[in-house]
Amino acid sequence: MHLDLTPEALLAQLGYTRNEQTLEQMNNIIENTKDFDKFSQHIPSFNDALAVEKGFIAMSNSENHLKIKCDEDSNADNLSAFNALVLHWADKYKLHLQKVDGKNTYYIIGHI
Repeated sequence: MHLDLTPEALLAQLGYTRNEQTLEQMNNIIENTKDFDKFSQHIPSFNDALAVEKGFIAMSNSENHLKIKCDEDSNADNLSAFNALVLHWADKYKLHLQKVDGKNTYYIIGHI
């Protein structure tokens, strides 16, 4: 079964308040992310899985992409599990990610 998430639904799933600014930002992210509809329905469950390792998906303030991020105060075990989970998810759904140098953050660039 294939579900298309609306920008409004995705904002709610990621914990954002829906307003004109967040809706515009989410629409820009969707338009800027290659083949967003091919993996978007998996974002809410992946966000839930990341929470176990102190990670989350958020809108970037500097790029028109969603970012996958781990809390700064995570320990080595959490970071290792977080990175493994992110790479597994990217491989499973054939996603191109861009790692931010020196941070536990990845941008979701799009479907390969």
